[in-house]
Amino acid sequence: MANCRAFVQVLLFCALSCQAAASYAPVPAKEDFLGCLMKEIPARLLYAKSSPDYPTVLTQTIRNSRWSTPQNVQPLYIITPTNASHIQSAVVCGRRHSVRLRVRSGGHDYEGLSYRSEKPEKFAVVDLNKMRAVVVDGYARTAWVESGAQLGELYYAIAKNSPVLAFPAGVCPSIGVGGNFAGGGFGMLLRKYGIAAENVIDVKVVDPDGKLLDKSSMSADHFWAVRGGGGESFGIVVSWQVKLLPVPPTVTVFKIPKTVQQGAVDLVNKWQLVGPALPGDLMIRVIAAGNTATFEALYLGTCKTLLPLMSSKFPELGMNPYHCNEMPWIKSVPFIHLGKEAGLDDLLNRNNTFKPFAEYKSDYVLQPFPKPVWEQIFGWLAKPGAGIMIMDPYGATISATPEAATPFPHRQGVLFNIQYVNYWFAEAAGGPPLQWSKDMYNFMEPYVSKNPRQAYANYRDIDLGRNEVVNDISTYSSGKVWGEKYFKGNFQRLAITKGKVDPQDYFRNEQSIPPLVEKY
Repeated sequence: MANCRAFVQVLLFCALSCQAAASYAPVPAKEDFLGCLMKEIPARLLYAKSSPDYPTVLTQTIRNSRWSTPQNVQPLYIITPTNASHIQSAVVCGRRHSVRLRVRSGGHDYEGLSYRSEKPEKFAVVDLNKMRAVVVDGYARTAWVESGAQLGELYYAIAKNSPVLAFPAGVCPSIGVGGNFAGGGFGMLLRKYGIAAENVIDVKVVDPDGKLLDKSSMSADHFWAVRGGGGESFGIVVSWQVKLLPVPPTVTVFKIPKTVQQGAVDLVNKWQLVGPALPGDLMIRVIAAGNTATFEALYLGTCKTLLPLMSSKFPELGMNPYHCNEMPWIKSVPFIHLGKEAGLDDLLNRNNTFKPFAEYKSDYVLQPFPKPVWEQIFGWLAKPGAGIMIMDPYGATISATPEAATPFPHRQGVLFNIQYVNYWFAEAAGGPPLQWSKDMYNFMEPYVSKNPRQAYANYRDIDLGRNEVVNDISTYSSGKVWGEKYFKGNFQRLAITKGKVDPQDYFRNEQSIPPLVEKY
């Protein structure tokens, strides 16, 4: 899902399969949900709350410590499938015994709704951590990737097959494929190749009846909805077939920090117009923290051709040959995320010990900010409890795609996206950061998109609204409050599709698409 440059490591998945089955789940006395599961799924893949390993399995990929605290409603069971039939069995058993399923791939869900509930609820988690296969067909320029794979694992497998193929998804290598693609998925290739979801050409999905579908056996609306309509609404996506895209043998990366004293305000003020208007081969994003704006760029070409382009389009930045870092595309991924010392092994690292408490929000900008607003923004970034702002320029391919092509609607007219990120490291220390995030978001309201104020679905923000459940169905009116902020005019089509695919609203959470059943 999203930029997470601070998330350097992922907790190593323990080799639990060698333990006795009894340590995973108790033997049921009768045909209940667990007994139903155990008929089709090995006991070593099931964890009840009474299992000794349950706490480890639950928390191993939780990235936001806010959702690890005891007051969060936890799942009754965790299911760790190794193939599609296990997922099908989980759905069938869940429907039969009235146990809902939530689905976790990488654990980066900002609000933790893939593994927790805000209110008491009888649910289990399907944790896709064991389903991480990537199969690349270099000749066809396609790949099948399972939802539990991390983006870094996908990128690594592609580059191992060919140094001149790539895929446009998120910046952070530890993000799970399933969540990233489900909400759209964008990174440093967004201006050249758009979002991940629009480059998905087939899927394998377990629907609410437990059937395994692909593009040929599902409706066109269902296929449209799973590619950007958010996770956990239309079934469980087991795997994705993606179209691989060409990159040159050498790309160029630079990171240029500028402080306020060095003219950061003027530079960001210029960037907001230049960044979205550059050729699609060049992406320059800005990370603003404290009194510093860092300009991070990926150029699909050599330093020799980048220099005159920068001299022509953005001379004020002062980019010169010493800023250039030339490398194959695959090496640019850890470089941008972790820095110059990072290597390809970091793309495969699942050992995470960095689990801060965190708050995230997002905005879309359609009109350039006046310079005095940038001055005020840097004032906000210097306040106690301040977070950072990550700004991604749009334009080129991502903005040229029609809004209705995918559920992800943030296209023509968008200058840039903002992600507000705030971390703290003790539960009791959240007061100032949370207050800053709220106040900063309120301050920005006059200057960002309106009617609706847009947000990115993968930067999930529960403050935008929650579903209300009436007669065991999420209401369309409550979903519309937050849904149109993520999906604009596409929300209604998503809800109508939900009404056809899952009219009983089995797959749901606090921000899942509610079913809208058409009346004829």
